[in-house]
Amino acid sequence: MKSNADPHESKEAANAYQLAFKDPEFLGRPETRGIRFQLELLKPELDLAQAGIENTIVVFGSARFDETNTYYEAARSFARLVAKGCESLPTTDRLTICTGGGPGIMEAANRGAMEAGAPSVALNISLPHEQKPNPYVTPDLSFKFHYFALRKMHFAMRAQALIAFPGGFGTLDELFEILTLVQTRKVKPTPVLLYGSSFWKRLIDFEWMVTSGTISKSDLACFQYVDSPEEAWTEIKKLLPSA
Repeated sequence: MKSNADPHESKEAANAYQLAFKDPEFLGRPETRGIRFQLELLKPELDLAQAGIENTIVVFGSARFDETNTYYEAARSFARLVAKGCESLPTTDRLTICTGGGPGIMEAANRGAMEAGAPSVALNISLPHEQKPNPYVTPDLSFKFHYFALRKMHFAMRAQALIAFPGGFGTLDELFEILTLVQTRKVKPTPVLLYGSSFWKRLIDFEWMVTSGTISKSDLACFQYVDSPEEAWTEIKKLLPSA
């Protein structure tokens, strides 16, 4: 039986005939990984530039803390202090809260910024168990990444300071990424605040690292401990133009 199908339609339906940038199977191939890297770098860069986001305060910490946890409330209060303290500044001078966009400490910081009437950035990551953006992120400033490396690059690119609350493997990974960049001078000197000195001093014995010869005494200047939202904000205020 003769087919009535238009041969041109079948050609147009084939993957080979699709425009390369509209072909998801092509873009998902191992050979196009470099293109995907570039896209994950470029998309947030363009959107953040359009929104006038040039300077961020990056907040890391556990995704497992809920609002009954003291660190959750501390992160929320800290973000409010940053947002309120910067609201009278020109847009390009403001310090914008930036988190990983998930629950826990990330949610608390995005929440504090929102409550103060300020936008905040969320750099989320696709995981086997889907992690959705928390409800307090600014929708137009919420981005999803496949590659951890590109996500961490975006954290570092606009960070004027980093505050790390207690957390797990992800928090430690992100913290030491920034510490390494600061230590090796791959980025300009960036204040790194470790919130909760009792947690961090018990978790990591930096003094022992000096004694063991794995880091220099001068490397201890790459970070400092803080124990209250107000103490953290006092350090952050030093970054403002009027400080």
